[in-house]
Amino acid sequence: AHALVIYRVIATALFTQKKPRTFSQRENNFTVKIFTFQFFTNFSSLIYIAFFLGRINGHPGNYVRVAGKWRLEECHPSGCITDLFIQMATIMLLKQTLSNVVEYLKQQRPKKRSVMLGEEEEAEDPCKRHWLSNYQLNEVNIFSLFDEFLEMVIQYSFTTIFVAAFPLAPLLAFCNNLFEIHLDAIKMMRLRRRMVPRKANDIGIWLQVLEAIGILAVIGNGLVIAITSDFIPVQVYKYTYSPCMMKNTTGVDCSTGYINHSLSVFRIRDFEPYTKVSEMGAGLAPMGLCRRYRDYRNADDYGYTVQFWRGELIAAWYIPDVPQSVKNQFLHRKHNNLRKELRWVMPLRKISKLKQGEILPKFSI
Repeated sequence: AHALVIYRVIATALFTQKKPRTFSQRENNFTVKIFTFQFFTNFSSLIYIAFFLGRINGHPGNYVRVAGKWRLEECHPSGCITDLFIQMATIMLLKQTLSNVVEYLKQQRPKKRSVMLGEEEEAEDPCKRHWLSNYQLNEVNIFSLFDEFLEMVIQYSFTTIFVAAFPLAPLLAFCNNLFEIHLDAIKMMRLRRRMVPRKANDIGIWLQVLEAIGILAVIGNGLVIAITSDFIPVQVYKYTYSPCMMKNTTGVDCSTGYINHSLSVFRIRDFEPYTKVSEMGAGLAPMGLCRRYRDYRNADDYGYTVQFWRGELIAAWYIPDVPQSVKNQFLHRKHNNLRKELRWVMPLRKISKLKQGEILPKFSI
């Protein structure tokens, strides 16, 4: 709540400098800025877990350390997709429930107002009595409906952008909305004053925000499948190194041996000099005992193996450099240019052949 207040102050200061001419421009600028702030606040941890956690911390023997002392956090042994799943489950279960409870409890209950002298006759009028009871409710402002829109759009972002990591997100959002519909009805009918209606053709800039979220959802889920999950490494193993690629193998699961194949070898003697090794490890280090860790690196120089680069090439093939729509636009433009050139070239050829006395058949372009 405090962060949202700070964001409102910053957003107001930013769009005030632009001096929008109309109220709609002012509202659109404010909405985009507030949503941008809230988006990065809510999704910074998810983006870090999905695309950076465990990928910038180095490898055994050459860890990246903060201030030369503390190692960076690593992913769960089963993969970063597990950390992303836990984070999404916490947000969709715990955060939404607590937000609804806090939102309901912070609404002040209407207090009974003492009738002043001379209001006894006015209170007998049903219309005036309704006005007095409405005046005793919590005050509404321009942010009352805005906060409801912002909450729903952020929830829509959670249920779409990283749904590949937590498929239960839409179901939990649906259950939460069933409860929140009744909660909002209680707030609007019993705890808050009536809102002043205002004409509007649609939901305004929020429609463009939802369209942008849809585009981000396609990109985000594609990156989660390609980078965070083990989908591409598993496919590379199945069609390159699995037992199914050998001859005379029937009834064998193609994923057999994938876990062992996804682990790299590290020699204990290659630890950093200041790394503390247990007594058992210290006694076995001179013997060249090896350990396994999750990565695709060589045992000699700890560089990336061929399997790693093959997976990168497959990911690059899935995501082309030039989208198909851009290629189609280029071909369509080239086709139009050729048609324009033919309109000038063909009549000139016809005239030259007529001068030579040749008879050409009729044709049309």
